[in-house]
Amino acid sequence: MTSIVETLRGGIVESRHRVSVAAVDAGGKLVAWTGDPDLLTYWRSCAKLVQVLPLLTDGAAAALGISDAEVAVACASHNGEPRHVEVVTGLLRKAQCTEDDLACGPHSSLAPAVARAMAERGERPRRIHSNCSGKHAGMLALARFHGWPTADYRLASHPVQRRLLTEVALWTGVPERQVGQGVDGCGVVSYALPLRNMALAYARLGSRAAPDAGGLSDAGGGASPATRNPQPATSLSAAADRVVSSIVADPFLVAGTGRLCTEVIAGSGGRVLAKIGADGVYCVAIPEARLGMALKVEDGDVDSARPALLAVLELLLPGAVHVAESFRSPVIRNTLGEEVGRITAKISLERP
Repeated sequence: MTSIVETLRGGIVESRHRVSVAAVDAGGKLVAWTGDPDLLTYWRSCAKLVQVLPLLTDGAAAALGISDAEVAVACASHNGEPRHVEVVTGLLRKAQCTEDDLACGPHSSLAPAVARAMAERGERPRRIHSNCSGKHAGMLALARFHGWPTADYRLASHPVQRRLLTEVALWTGVPERQVGQGVDGCGVVSYALPLRNMALAYARLGSRAAPDAGGLSDAGGGASPATRNPQPATSLSAAADRVVSSIVADPFLVAGTGRLCTEVIAGSGGRVLAKIGADGVYCVAIPEARLGMALKVEDGDVDSARPALLAVLELLLPGAVHVAESFRSPVIRNTLGEEVGRITAKISLERP
């Protein structure tokens, strides 16, 4: 079954973007899909909700006094708005680090209005404004807690990245040696996984269903004993619960003003947790249904990913997400501000 997002101009289809989706329950059963549910692609920033978990399970959050807001911003692809910067700064301080320790490069805000406001103030983006600065601050905190070097924490060979790979393998059910690795836009490791396994991780997180390690690390052989945590300071289910509750308590922190992730979480009253990746990837946890969902617009078109996400959510949990119509069927405008087209998702899900 083919699902697509169409861009229409003057009533004529100008482009079509194919969509693949996998929806999985916490036990690993594929419950709905379209396109290729086993499509291999990069998880990108959707991995952040798993990458933050060692902060909790290893005991770093308790030892360093990391707050719920700081947990949420470590999961974020944020706008770099003042509150985001404030919370990331606090997390860096607890890690005994500064903005100079961040390995992510600066870029303009993901929200055009925020970027314009900064430009009008004559304020240039810095590393701390990077949408990934919270994740990087969390990695520095993990390194500080374990006594690992903070230098080069972004590299695949560093104990921080090896520890995170173990966690990714655990929650996705993919042995470490089978997890594809590349470099993300912010400079750290990015993981290539089947959509089905991305969805499984989100189903487990949302339902607080702690995975069984099942020898995944040993099967992969990627992490040394020094980077594993066989007896967590905080249980896996308690860590998942804190990640979910921290995000639901303050959806602004995971994205920001005018961003769909924030709007979906707030507009569903916390019934749905949505996290954007990059290049057309989204992941979702639906705790009440014990479901996780992963979506990829196969050509990477980000504008198509948003209406595709909302169309899938309407099929999985009808009426649960209340957001502006501009997200569901975005209007295309020319440089004069005139409406000249629209983006529309046509999604159908197959079920067993």
